[in-house]
Amino acid sequence: MQFFDRIRETESLQQIRQLSLQHAQFTVLTGRRRIGKTSLVFHAYQEPFLYFFVSKKAESELCEAYQKEMADKLGMPMLGRVTRFADIFEYLMQLAKQRPITLFIDEFQEFLKVNPSVYSDMQKSWDINKADAHINLIVGGSVQSMIHKIFEDKKEPLYNRQTTMMRLNRFTPSVLKEILSAHHPDYTPDDLLALYSFTGGVAKYVELLMDKGAVTRQQMIEAIVQPDSVFLAEGKNLLIEEFGKDYGVYFSILSAIATGHSQRSQIEDILGKEIGGYLTMLEDTYGIIRKHKPLFATTNSNVRYRLDDNFLTFWFRFIFKYNYMLEIDAFEALREIIERDYETFSGKMLERYFKDLLIESKQFTQIDNWWSRNGEDEIDIIAINELTKQASFYEVKRSERELDMPLLEQRKNTFLVATRQLKKYAITTTGLSMNDM
Repeated sequence: MQFFDRIRETESLQQIRQLSLQHAQFTVLTGRRRIGKTSLVFHAYQEPFLYFFVSKKAESELCEAYQKEMADKLGMPMLGRVTRFADIFEYLMQLAKQRPITLFIDEFQEFLKVNPSVYSDMQKSWDINKADAHINLIVGGSVQSMIHKIFEDKKEPLYNRQTTMMRLNRFTPSVLKEILSAHHPDYTPDDLLALYSFTGGVAKYVELLMDKGAVTRQQMIEAIVQPDSVFLAEGKNLLIEEFGKDYGVYFSILSAIATGHSQRSQIEDILGKEIGGYLTMLEDTYGIIRKHKPLFATTNSNVRYRLDDNFLTFWFRFIFKYNYMLEIDAFEALREIIERDYETFSGKMLERYFKDLLIESKQFTQIDNWWSRNGEDEIDIIAINELTKQASFYEVKRSERELDMPLLEQRKNTFLVATRQLKKYAITTTGLSMNDM
């Protein structure tokens, strides 16, 4: 698949490289796995640069690979056999005083397993040499909890050493439309919704489907659920390292949320245990779930939890839940279950799609949803512009025939009475369906 989007991020990386000609630059590039961090750096820097990948090997083996990379790219190999990364980094910091160097260290958090003292060694060399070094240092990491600890924990040696913290986000709806149109000009709204629902705009997942020619809803399901599919083990591959030995509890919580049990009491009933600490970790440390309150709610008495990553929502809803089918190669049965439940699943995803579309439009200052205390009344999306004093209330359905505008008007009035907000706003009500994608 060709390279799409990332215009702003590409320009930013190129500007940082120019700045490094005058002052040393230290960029931390974060984002969930498969989001396209490595591809972005290679796209932004067409000319050769040093690329160090931190794999789970002995430090001496890594140093041997890094020396070969330096010999190939710089034409100036280090003398002798080097077994400590600290020596390689010090050498490059010294060399950068004589010539500009761009160094990208991928999966930077893995040094914690290779040799944790690497970070303190780097801190010492960086602090001593950065004033005179023309180095453009970029470090990327996918285990976000570790990356945040390395750079945001005051007790860590590299705390606040970065000059830029760049987070790479998923593709927006408009980019997904551009990609799908390039591969399937006659795509249907349901094809687009499926691409959004299954991948959530994560670059690698989109690429895998497009490269397989899976451009319709049915083809995507077929590509995802087959014996050699990388999607089937992806949830475990992404999260087990993040969660460590408690991954089983976390997986059970995420599975409950993905299947519609959004309240803490509901999840605790399923697990049979108190989970407050786990929910806090999932939200604050791992950034996988978010706590939602009705718009303008002032207390936490009516909270719902949501798994914001579309792919993980899909994975826990179908792959993890029905993993026992995969163990006996019942792939066709799982595809039938996904097709059977797809309308309900994609209906919730359609709300997310339109919310993302409204965010992308940059026409509003606040976008959220609302539900009554008893849960009987719910408004899918409320978009507010505090500057123009305008608010839009939206109902979202897959089919235009299912939209009930009188009911939305009634719920709007219930909201206005319950919250006593937006009294001086001009308010509109709108129905959205797949025809509006």
